Amino acid sequence: MMRVFRVKVEVKLKAVVLDPQGKTVLGALHNLGYLEVQETRIGKLIELTVKDESEQKVKERVEEMCKKLLSNPVIEDFVIKIE
Repeated sequence: MMRVFRVKVEVKLKAVVLDPQGKTVLGALHNLGYLEVQETRIGKLIELTVKDESEQKVKERVEEMCKKLLSNPVIEDFVIKIE
């Protein structure tokens, strides 16, 4: 029986990769007086609605999507959350 799953994929640069956009945001926050912020990293959130038979199948398919399109495995990590 097919079920509908809501999936969130969080994609972030790997810790060893420089994040120039994050540095820019950090500088802007400091300029606005938010000096307590020590570091910023910018990522993206992708929300999917997926129809499949099981949560395991959904996870496997979404992992494939991340490796082929939704992330760049060379410089990014991703986390999949299924609701």
